[in-house]
Amino acid sequence: MEVVKEKEATPVSTGDWVITLLILAIPLVNIIMALVWAFGDGYKTSKSNFAKAYLIWLVIGIALGGVFMIAGVATFLSL
Repeated sequence: MEVVKEKEATPVSTGDWVITLLILAIPLVNIIMALVWAFGDGYKTSKSNFAKAYLIWLVIGIALGGVFMIAGVATFLSL
């Protein structure tokens, strides 16, 4: 059975979530901090899992944006 550190077991406070969401709203800083929170040591499990989910959605959004951009350019060039 894995022993969970006390710091990782305590919940993230509302204030910490507000600051987290504020940081994630800043371009480029959001990607760097999400990577740090997702894969760095010493962060609470819930914050780490949130950052991993955020990165997954970010990759999906970039991929969909690329597909729509290619479709738009192809449509424009076909005119």
